[in-house]
Amino acid sequence: MVKGYLALVLHAHLPYVRHPEHSYSLEERWLYEAITETYIPLIWMLERLLHDGVPFKLTVSLSPPLLAMLQDQFLQERYLAHLDKMIDLGEREVRRTRGTPFHDTACMYRDRLYGARKTFARRYGKNLIRAFKGFLDSGQVEIITTAATHGYLPLMMIHREAVRAQVEIGVRAFHKCFGRNPAGLWLPECSYTVGLDEILKEFGLRYFFTDTHGLLFASHRPRFGIFAPIYCPSGVAAFGRDLESSKQVWSAQEGYPGDYNYREYYRDIGFDLDYDYIKPYIQPNGLRVNTGFKYYRITGKGQHKEPYVREWARATADTHAGNFMFNREHQVRYLCRVMDRPPLIVAPYDAELFGHWWFEGPQWLETLIRRIAYDQDVLELITPSDYLRRFPCNQVATPCASSWGNKGYHEVWLNRTNDWIYRHLHWAAEQMIALAGDYPRAEGLQRRALNQAARELLLAQASDWAFIMATDTMVEYAVRRTKNHLLNFKGLWHQIRENRLEPRWLEELESNNNIFPDLDYAVYAKK
Repeated sequence: MVKGYLALVLHAHLPYVRHPEHSYSLEERWLYEAITETYIPLIWMLERLLHDGVPFKLTVSLSPPLLAMLQDQFLQERYLAHLDKMIDLGEREVRRTRGTPFHDTACMYRDRLYGARKTFARRYGKNLIRAFKGFLDSGQVEIITTAATHGYLPLMMIHREAVRAQVEIGVRAFHKCFGRNPAGLWLPECSYTVGLDEILKEFGLRYFFTDTHGLLFASHRPRFGIFAPIYCPSGVAAFGRDLESSKQVWSAQEGYPGDYNYREYYRDIGFDLDYDYIKPYIQPNGLRVNTGFKYYRITGKGQHKEPYVREWARATADTHAGNFMFNREHQVRYLCRVMDRPPLIVAPYDAELFGHWWFEGPQWLETLIRRIAYDQDVLELITPSDYLRRFPCNQVATPCASSWGNKGYHEVWLNRTNDWIYRHLHWAAEQMIALAGDYPRAEGLQRRALNQAARELLLAQASDWAFIMATDTMVEYAVRRTKNHLLNFKGLWHQIRENRLEPRWLEELESNNNIFPDLDYAVYAKK
């Protein structure tokens, strides 16, 4: 019998970025880069593991905005055009770098792009959700989801119906994609406050994740700390993030991704090469952007960078996978001496870290999974659902308010840079609840307007906008998105209340902001 369990959890989320009103959108590149550098490499990894019959378990959270974008035909076609342009750049780079230390790396990028196109367009018919459905059906990958637009739920609890809507719509979107409800829910930003679990229970959700202190500072001290879940009084389980396994991957000073042999993210030919050469592959207005072609390794802390050597990076990733497993084994050996059950180590990460930010991350993850399967007998990979089936008896306590943001509470999403948004979000939520109550059986144009008002509110509530404002990156875009969705909501609210709907404007909103086409505004009705 194994001595302990490891639950690897990858949370994949991007804000809803779709701009058909523009021929080019910088923000849509967030999606294109994530597909090419994270989601497709993750699919390749899982395909290899399943093909080779490797015994493993992995939990993947796919957010509803990401699911919506992966299914959107407009974005699928735009991504394919983007991919073809990058393949063209890859061919040019192979020719340009011939005879230089960068040639092998250029060939690698070109070949990966061709592989990505084959996977995206031919194997899965431009819809990568088909790949994840296959992984879910295999029984080895547990796929869960999060709130509808990744709203920061604790700061929305002033209107409980708005939180219920975020959860219900998220669960419905998942069911539409996978034909079943998720077993658990990734609370956006791992943010919890008292009462959220009761809402999760209403929709049959069995568990969620919190940061470490969410469990350690629970209403009753957990007997096993974070190394076993607790049940909330509602019966929903809370799993706590392990600090040690998190630090080894996330830490800017001590984490694996900072190793000098790994690829340097911040040196890209989009900024390094001659403007006339790179112009067709950056923004049409001439603004330089990342292309994904990066030829240097981290090298050191200074500005001097040496050429990237793929073999060195692969060997380093293998070493780090072995080190991570070694540390978890020692962690488990110690813990099992003081626990009456095998300890559980929960290691949740943003999926986009693997491949996008940390280029070698998918290889590290695959090597780790294979080593756990074949090179030791201390650890076993497990999903939260499997753990609860094996150990249904757990301590009852209420987690404390928390998040996995800086300082561990709500400060990132509520501070002087973004506090102005909440009075508007709360007003809009209050009015949406009132609209659902006052127009319980709307039909035709009125029903469409009510549904679109709900979409605009949901899009304005995305936690991404407040986060971007707090981190001072792309602030203008985050502010514009927040204001535009709120203004759209208020315009629809006036038109509905005054019975003067404008069909052409409504059609424009439905076309541009078309997330959740099956949305029913009645989810905001008071229960």
